[in-house]
Amino acid sequence: MTLGTPTEVPAEQVHAKSIIVIHPGSLNLRIGRASDLNPLTTLHAIARRRLPGGIQYRDSFLPERVDPNLIQELEEARLAVSHTLQSCLQSDGRRRYATPPQQIAAFNRRSQPELVNNSGGEWIKPEGDVVIGNDILRLDPKQDFNIHFPYKRGDLNVHSGSGGSLTAVMADLEAIWSYILETNFQISKKDLKFHKAVLIVPDVYNRTYLRELMYLVISKIGFGHCFLVQDHVAATFGSGLSYACVIDVGDQKTSVSCVEDGICHQNTRVRLDYGGGDITQIFFWLLQKCAFPYKECRDKNKLDTMLLRKLKEDFCHVNLDICGSQEKSFVLKQPDMPVYHFTIQVGDECIIAPLSLFSPELFAITGTKLIHTQKISTGDPEDPHDEIYLRDIRKKGMKESLDTANADLLNDTYLDNQQNNPNEDDIVVDAMDPVVPTSIREFVTNPGQILGLDQAVLQSIDRCPNEEIKRKMYGCILVVGGGMKFSGIGTWLQNRISLQIPYLYRAEQLDIVTNPRDMDPSMVAWKGACIMSCLETAHELWINAEEWEKFGVRILRERAPFTW
Repeated sequence: MTLGTPTEVPAEQVHAKSIIVIHPGSLNLRIGRASDLNPLTTLHAIARRRLPGGIQYRDSFLPERVDPNLIQELEEARLAVSHTLQSCLQSDGRRRYATPPQQIAAFNRRSQPELVNNSGGEWIKPEGDVVIGNDILRLDPKQDFNIHFPYKRGDLNVHSGSGGSLTAVMADLEAIWSYILETNFQISKKDLKFHKAVLIVPDVYNRTYLRELMYLVISKIGFGHCFLVQDHVAATFGSGLSYACVIDVGDQKTSVSCVEDGICHQNTRVRLDYGGGDITQIFFWLLQKCAFPYKECRDKNKLDTMLLRKLKEDFCHVNLDICGSQEKSFVLKQPDMPVYHFTIQVGDECIIAPLSLFSPELFAITGTKLIHTQKISTGDPEDPHDEIYLRDIRKKGMKESLDTANADLLNDTYLDNQQNNPNEDDIVVDAMDPVVPTSIREFVTNPGQILGLDQAVLQSIDRCPNEEIKRKMYGCILVVGGGMKFSGIGTWLQNRISLQIPYLYRAEQLDIVTNPRDMDPSMVAWKGACIMSCLETAHELWINAEEWEKFGVRILRERAPFTW
């Protein structure tokens, strides 16, 4: 293999240095060489200068909030969680106590910010028409730039607004990834053909989007080789586990599925439209209810959204031993503004926000939530030998062999069956075909309700093919992603599942893994993809530019490490 690198460097090291692992998310992009200890993490967004008189469009930095005053259930859900916490015990057996929100609000109303500095710096002055990554945070909002996040809710952000077509989203991804490769990794476009790319894709995927992403990585950006890996499979590799029920909580989505020996069971996959960003919005609402002293804070202000995320990460927890009001402080530093130091009090708000994962009625604050499961292919014009074609061929072959064996008997039986059950032919063939299930069991929620995290885990495991796999999954639940990094939440999840686990599996040791190998949970999938790409067996997965040019999407059926 020609990599254009010195021969004296060990082959494995050369190989790892020439592989770029890309993990795109709704908020952040994680990208780096397979030989790197940690990926580069940057805002996964692009700002483009508006044409004079052009349409203004800005994707929000937090999931957009519905007016909380319009949602009666929101306050009821908050009270329900609050009452649950009051009935809990501390680790020494004493009952928990809570400081009334009115008392906390009285302190916060009296709290005055201290001036630290007269200026928090300046906005950047962009030279060109495009700004990428973290620099967008320092871009003056008065500048005439449109801001686009190519991913939303864990998948491509295709919408009807300006810059929302699939072509526009792909152009944004090409600009962001190419810029970072050249600026941060010093890889010029002409040298990309000597590099390989591993792209981490969602466990619940859209085949059209994956095809477009392959075209982007190989044909547009210009990598020499590429393969795709599902995020949950990569997470198990990164954790050193051969099987797990994987929970991945990102900024805007939560996904659950069961992975065994590098295969993500199709029926167990579910993606929910809530994540860390939604928890941030709930926390902001709870802070406002107890007179948050930074009154000018707005969820439309990008720097305020990043401050709120930091406050959530610093303040929120699920430690039942922390009772009553706690005094906290933070610094407000933004360009063209004085720098202030705030002192505030917080109480059980810090626990209620993370527990919204188990009381999902609170997520109504960011609107309706959809449940996404893996759909069977409905056909692809570029893939004539898809599963529909293969299924029809099997039917035809079966009929012909039966015809040859006994034409008269077949005709009589077939006619009788068609009169009694016109779909009998399909049922017989499907029963012989393990690839296409006769029915996909949907994830169940009560009408008008949102599926909570514990319910998603229980229903995902229940969809495993047999009892032995279900037992294994209850014995190993892996939590990854950057949206659920709250101390003590693993124990809460364990207790919630223990109370609802089917009697058959009660004897199993329920193990929740929240910090695999003492790694940052948001980097586990990226690390797993690095490990996978350097394995000897990975050479069977790589798709090179010539193969993709010749066979297109059909080669994914043979090479993709998941059922296409």
